[in-house]
Amino acid sequence: MTCISHPLIRPESLEERRYQLAIALRALDANTMVVLPTGLGKTAVALIVAASRLYSHPGRVLMLAPTKPLVEQHLRFFKKFLLSRGGSEPEESDIVMFTGETSPEERARAWEACRVCFATPQVIKNDCLAGRYSLADVVLLVVDECHRAVGNYAYVFLAKHYCASANEPLLLAMTASPGGDQMKVQEVCNNLQIETVETRVETDEDVRPYIHERDIQYVDVYLPEELQAALILLRELVESRLTRLASLNFRVPKPDKLSIKALNALNAQIQQRIRNRDPAAFTAASLHAECMKLRHAISLAETQGSEALRLYLARLGAEGASSAGSKASKRLVGDPAYQHLVEVASGWKEELHPKVAIVRELVQAQLAAHPDSRIIVFATYRDTVQTLVDALTAAGIACERFVGQASRDAARGLSQKEQIASLARFREGEFKCLVATSVGEEGLDVPSTDMVIFYEAVPSEIRSIQRKGRTGRSGSGTIVVLVTKGTSDETFRYVSQTRERAMVTGIKSMSTAPAPAPAPAAESVHAPPLPSTPAATRQMEILAFTPAGPAITVDDRETSSRVAGRLHELGASITLERLEFGDYAVGDRILVERKTVQDFMNTLIERDLFGQLRAMADAAARPILVIEGEDDLYSVRNIHPNAIRGTLAAITVDLGVALIRTRDADDTAEMLYVLAQREGSERGERKVHPKKSYRSVREEQEYALAAFPNVGLKSARLLLEHFGSLKAIIDADPEELASVRGIGEKTAHGIADLARRPYR
Repeated sequence: MTCISHPLIRPESLEERRYQLAIALRALDANTMVVLPTGLGKTAVALIVAASRLYSHPGRVLMLAPTKPLVEQHLRFFKKFLLSRGGSEPEESDIVMFTGETSPEERARAWEACRVCFATPQVIKNDCLAGRYSLADVVLLVVDECHRAVGNYAYVFLAKHYCASANEPLLLAMTASPGGDQMKVQEVCNNLQIETVETRVETDEDVRPYIHERDIQYVDVYLPEELQAALILLRELVESRLTRLASLNFRVPKPDKLSIKALNALNAQIQQRIRNRDPAAFTAASLHAECMKLRHAISLAETQGSEALRLYLARLGAEGASSAGSKASKRLVGDPAYQHLVEVASGWKEELHPKVAIVRELVQAQLAAHPDSRIIVFATYRDTVQTLVDALTAAGIACERFVGQASRDAARGLSQKEQIASLARFREGEFKCLVATSVGEEGLDVPSTDMVIFYEAVPSEIRSIQRKGRTGRSGSGTIVVLVTKGTSDETFRYVSQTRERAMVTGIKSMSTAPAPAPAPAAESVHAPPLPSTPAATRQMEILAFTPAGPAITVDDRETSSRVAGRLHELGASITLERLEFGDYAVGDRILVERKTVQDFMNTLIERDLFGQLRAMADAAARPILVIEGEDDLYSVRNIHPNAIRGTLAAITVDLGVALIRTRDADDTAEMLYVLAQREGSERGERKVHPKKSYRSVREEQEYALAAFPNVGLKSARLLLEHFGSLKAIIDADPEELASVRGIGEKTAHGIADLARRPYR
């Protein structure tokens, strides 16, 4: 085996693959997207490019990946192969990893000392927003799983910020599957400022020597009579809802053509009539919600099994019985036909779908023939994952589930630390079979996986390619796809195949320029040439030389929104911290709560909107509510317009909260920026209390007392009603103050202490 020779790569350690060298040399010239099937060494390409940039440029490399397990995987790979200048072993501080568990102070210190940093993108975005360190000297930004760079994902902000602020920017984006939609792929390229696309497929001449055989098998599965009978009941329930919708003059799909696309088209009709104030449209919206629930139940029965369906029906029953349940769920669980289905399902004592038994047989056969095999079973739903784990464990097969972090219902998620530990045990052979949801599709580094089983076909070409890429990486592998005949499984099988072919064709068309030939193996890359200045290199924006913009404190839970990114672009000086009230703080007087139109209406109906705003009003002299979005407040939910008008009046008049409407997140950010500019302007001494043309004596007393620490208007009124005057309150002992119902000891001591403290 010929190995790569490079001053910063450990000798005789990394296999030289000519296609990797060709891609790396191209990537040194311009911002590049690399599309390589899983197992062909995207990380090795990143290592070669990183080593070349570190060798020829002073600075550091930043590598981003969407999950902590994937970040840690890249860290292990680089530590295994990368050397420091002079060929020495890297110091502990040279290669670091940042995740949300690393404190901001530690990250700032480690950044100054490191040469290569591995991180999740949200962490780096937060640090850039807060100004904890600069990306100016980052000579290479690597973006893994770059197909995520759409919408407001952190990759989009970071790519733009990096290319604008780095002295010598170069960006390397990597993915196994950017998707078959040419427009979406172009969007990713635009968001990451990609200038060239490099791709290889398994049939390319320079790749073929490194490909291991993968045998893809499709296993036909037939539904048992019991599940077919349940499907008949579910379709009858759907048909009755569609008939009702048709009677309200909506164009409805046929019951056997109830796809998500058809339901979305139906919803578009409903929303249009809601905007036109059609009363029937609100009834239709509820019926549409029932259809969505029933369609999901049908999908579970067809592709997952009786246990998944039974558990879903139980959750629907609990939702319908709850006082907080939606009208759709209440009406559905009250339907006699639905109740009959639940009664039938309660009689199922074991899994009826043949897929579970087929998975068990496939795993047993593989382990009997090859006892050291590693097997991954992919299933979409957690209920199915648990059913499979139980079935395999009962058969004496050591296996573990691999799911995301979120805990849903009674099912606990796995923390990132637990995910990493599980992968380590799997890699080391402590158990042979991993049963995973989609969280296992990206970035699993399990090179010895011999078999991958799709519990169901998936329509996404990205997910299909990622699942298939889990095998055949260092040896031959088998892929088995279970397809229930006559169901969405069959449709999804052909959809994903078509989209995969379209993706390969589309990416090939974007990568037409000839790649530079790599150096002959004998010469290799002992001393890589200084790469030409990338086209992405830009003069620093003129804003970089202007004074810092107005100060705004952003709640750290708001950084995923577009607002924080736009504020940064505008030049605001951002501080990130957890705010007790509001989403944004401007100076010590203004608190801003931001809600989209939908969130505003949902909070009004389902949560305590007034309590939330009242607490903010008590905490700030100038509370502001921003309602974001161009949707009509009166048509979002089925609420009488006068009720909404009354709410708005109460917010502004009773609570004293200023109300501002904005078009979108950018408009919100620009409004906040202007507020901060006005608040921070030096126009004479800022008055402690805002001017008001007239206040009654009672209001003046309340307002004066409300200025004391931790008091606010509510507590001020309680104290004044009890003691009768400001003098009596100031003269009172802390114990007397605390005896007033609603006044705590902390507030009481604060009033007494401030009233008696000498002025210095």
